[in-house]
Amino acid sequence: MKKWLWILLILPLFANAAYQRNQARPVEKVVFGQVDSVRYISEQQVIESRTNGWNTLLGAVIGGLVGNQFGGGTGKEVATAVGAVAGASVASSNWNRDRVVEYRLVELLIETESGQLVNVIQDFDNQMLFEKGNPVRILYFSDGVRVDITY
Repeated sequence: MKKWLWILLILPLFANAAYQRNQARPVEKVVFGQVDSVRYISEQQVIESRTNGWNTLLGAVIGGLVGNQFGGGTGKEVATAVGAVAGASVASSNWNRDRVVEYRLVELLIETESGQLVNVIQDFDNQMLFEKGNPVRILYFSDGVRVDITY
């Protein structure tokens, strides 16, 4: 339960960690150009489960407690053992799965007004879809670069 509470409290921080277009930020330099090529990239990363067996142990305990409610005498011991094994198996198969995280990026090759080629890879934004020939501006910040379509 505590783990889910942390996830619910921390996850919104990561969801809004990317550069927001409506944020005011100091810009060091602006360069204008035109998109020469666009490539949308989808990268998947497998994140391994790091439960170290605690979920399996918890499943075994819960399964054993449930199994202990059935039968009597030797039957009760068998039901407890079967419940523990079943609980451990279910917990292991459901909680120790690897997660796949997908990153959506866009790679832009831009020819600047001075004739230089600049390659930028940035987060995909469905409000800013690029096509070859789009006039763009490259915004240089102290911590990175962002490309926007010039209207």
